[in-house]
Amino acid sequence: MRTIAIIPAGGKGIRGGIAAPKQYLKFNGKELIVYTLDIFQQNEMIDEIIISAEGNYINLLNDLKEKYNLSKISKVVEGGNTRQYSVYNALKSLTAAADNELVAVHDAARPLLPQEVLIDAVQTAKQKGNALVCIKAKDTLITGNEVVESYLDRDEVYYVQTPQIFPHSILMKAMKNAYENNFVGTDESMLVRQIGEKVNIVEGSVYNFKVTTADDIKMFERLISTSS
Repeated sequence: MRTIAIIPAGGKGIRGGIAAPKQYLKFNGKELIVYTLDIFQQNEMIDEIIISAEGNYINLLNDLKEKYNLSKISKVVEGGNTRQYSVYNALKSLTAAADNELVAVHDAARPLLPQEVLIDAVQTAKQKGNALVCIKAKDTLITGNEVVESYLDRDEVYYVQTPQIFPHSILMKAMKNAYENNFVGTDESMLVRQIGEKVNIVEGSVYNFKVTTADDIKMFERLISTSS
């Protein structure tokens, strides 16, 4: 059973307060997205990588593929107006994919995904049908707007991460259903749940955070400088 990684890379980085999309910012001379792609390049359980990106960055990504020998990248396709449609475009490009092949969707701006988390997620998807990487909430959780309204039971709350791994046929069915019903979800698991599928939780990692804000950028810089 093959596993294909889809990396949606169309974000504009607005929340980070920066002019360029954060996935193309350089750290130690290397674009952030390269750190992400290299995780999947080095993992033996990943057979192929497809990137969906804004048209202006397709040539750059093809150059990065050659520069960093990211040989598993089979194609770079143009993304859509939202993350969901960017993933859908990449999925539709898999015209010859078998129904049972696994598709692992991972955010371009999660560059520190531990290999053991990726391996566990792929193995779980192969054994149970799918996998959703999450971390259990540790802090006190509240609802409210300016004042506290109520408290949530953190034992039943998780922070959703990526990768999110589903069989090609299931993810395609979920995407088509969302498109036909004009439904936009925040991630793939939400779309898959919309068609009645059970989604399996896999333990993630605090290192697998999404580089979104200026503070996230500073944290990533510190972490890679410590490990180098």
